[in-house]
Amino acid sequence: MSASNVLVVAEHLDGVLAEVTFELLGLGRALASAAGGKLEVALLGSGMDQAASHLGGADRVLSVDHASLRGFHPEACVAALVQVLTEHPARTVLTSTTSMGMDLAAALAVRLQRPLIAYAQDARLEGDLLVATSQLYGGKLLVESAVEGDCVLSVLAGANPAAAGRVDGSPEVVAVAAPAALASCRLQWLEQIKPPAGDVDITQETVLVCVGRGIESEDNLPMAQELATALGGAVCSSRPIVDNKWLPKTRQVGKSGLRVAPKVYLALGVSGAPEHIEGMKDAGLIVAVNTDATAPIFEHAHYGTTEDLFDVVPALLERLR
Repeated sequence: MSASNVLVVAEHLDGVLAEVTFELLGLGRALASAAGGKLEVALLGSGMDQAASHLGGADRVLSVDHASLRGFHPEACVAALVQVLTEHPARTVLTSTTSMGMDLAAALAVRLQRPLIAYAQDARLEGDLLVATSQLYGGKLLVESAVEGDCVLSVLAGANPAAAGRVDGSPEVVAVAAPAALASCRLQWLEQIKPPAGDVDITQETVLVCVGRGIESEDNLPMAQELATALGGAVCSSRPIVDNKWLPKTRQVGKSGLRVAPKVYLALGVSGAPEHIEGMKDAGLIVAVNTDATAPIFEHAHYGTTEDLFDVVPALLERLR
């Protein structure tokens, strides 16, 4: 068994640490304290010295600086993480269940020959066992897994408070030499192509009306737009609406879309999958309308109703008029 330390894999883009990194730090601190170990962060990149100064929640930052790590490169990152763990063993490795984290977790578990617990929303130690609760089927089913010994834990973004990981301090920064394998990666990072700006910047709106599968048809979008206009806000959506090309990508909220924090978030026919919750959990007031009483969105909403949105929206419009 490795040391009782916990290693968090920091996620960042353009040198800016992702919110989920601080969520992992909070959970990692709880696990490390329970095990009597240290909390460490693997910071992979190029010229990331400034980012390290924001990781005060960790006892130590293990930094691998190499040109091949300047953009997200799964093959290079896994090789670097193996090197980090070879020099600094840790019992539990925490990654995020995001597009980046999912690329790393499975490959890292295979390379290390460790079990992987995916889609975890929380974890705790019970004696020598790491016990984690994972969400399946969009959060409608919870599964509890127990692992004795070393493991990789992939944690849902938005499932843990980021505030617990935002701690002032100056952690020790230890440089870990880049492995020789980085010089012979089969893939090469070329550039990051950013999507064009949309007609509306939903990240700046104070009121958002979000539509999900429950809107049923593109022909029903004008009803949502009318409500958003009456409330002085904008329309956004969950991923299925964008996949159907009913709205542009710039209107998508969630892990693979945009993170928003409006004062009011009205979710119409949105189920509330973890990927979506990640993007809107910081809204000041969340109101959910969904005929499925078991929809996960209700676990995060301040107010909710199981009435049909096609009855609720006209009633709201009439009251607003």
